[in-house]
Amino acid sequence: MHIPDGYLSPATCAVGYAVTAPMLGVASRRVRNRVKNRQVPLLAMMSAMCFLIMMFNVPIPDGTTAHAIGGALVAILLGPWAGMIAVSVALAFQALLFGDGGVLAYGVNAFNMAIVLPFVSYAVYRIIAGRATLTAGRRVIAAGIGGYLGLNCAALAAGIELGLQPDLFHNAQGAPLYSPYHLSQAIPAMMLAHLVVAGVVEAVLTAGVLAYLQRANIALLRVNHPNVALDEASRTSARQLKQRRLKPIQLALAAVALMVALTPIGLLAPGSAFGESSPQDLNLAKYHLSAVPDGLQRYNGFWHHAVFNGYDFGNDAHPALGYLVSAVIGIAVIGLVVLLAGLLARRIGSKRGLPDPTPAEPTADGPSAPEPFVGAAS
Repeated sequence: MHIPDGYLSPATCAVGYAVTAPMLGVASRRVRNRVKNRQVPLLAMMSAMCFLIMMFNVPIPDGTTAHAIGGALVAILLGPWAGMIAVSVALAFQALLFGDGGVLAYGVNAFNMAIVLPFVSYAVYRIIAGRATLTAGRRVIAAGIGGYLGLNCAALAAGIELGLQPDLFHNAQGAPLYSPYHLSQAIPAMMLAHLVVAGVVEAVLTAGVLAYLQRANIALLRVNHPNVALDEASRTSARQLKQRRLKPIQLALAAVALMVALTPIGLLAPGSAFGESSPQDLNLAKYHLSAVPDGLQRYNGFWHHAVFNGYDFGNDAHPALGYLVSAVIGIAVIGLVVLLAGLLARRIGSKRGLPDPTPAEPTADGPSAPEPFVGAAS
């Protein structure tokens, strides 16, 4: 779903920015008004985690690849507005540092993966979970379904955006100027990859982490579910875990470290993702083209300052090492930016006299805060 520059017209890219930029402004205010200083590092780690998850390419039966995003998990744990911030920051640095996704197309990519995915996932999760207790199996199922549907809605949006280009933007002879994929080609290709493989990965990831936290760190689940009841067995378990549980940031750090070590697995998937081919790799005969579309040729590679283009720094001489170094640099940059931005936002908020809306730390026995954290639906 990382649409490169050149596949979308400048007008489409402008619409993407026009929709996404105000939403990011709202998300920043919502996060600033709700997040505590001690929760900012967790948000930074979750953003880095999304970056790492997107480095794990999974092979698709048609010879292409796809990947999960992690936005559904962030939305459920920290709220959809925080999910939007986490994924959008990861996408920005993927485009700028690693050439993964376009800079002109960033607004559209952020709309698909940082807005559609977390908000659809969270809405589905809330509807299915209903009034179930915090540790109920129903919430695990709801998280998995939410992740699956959220990712596939984002994929559908990308398929529509790519598929509309030949009909909306073409030359006098009817040849496409940008994406050569019609709706009848783009939507099936995108949905095959995500309905069959990537959506399942997102669902398993989201449900698996939530199930683990239900047993190992109920306090972390409380962050965005302060008013959700616990059953008696869970209360007892929470009391027993309270003294020896890892802090949320420790769990996040451990997960990120493990994922960094495993990132070269993403190199095992053959082929590339649908709609992400460079002009020279485009199969012209397959799409009945005599030449690369003019707009695609002109704007592809618009941003040519990526330091680790393609998550590599040695012309593929040492791809596994390049992937590891890219992972470490990516999480360091993304985590630091989110951390500093979050702390700065809290500092600005305190200078303006904004009260801390998340008063007391929730206990194992029940909620102590009247509102969810970081923009949960109100």
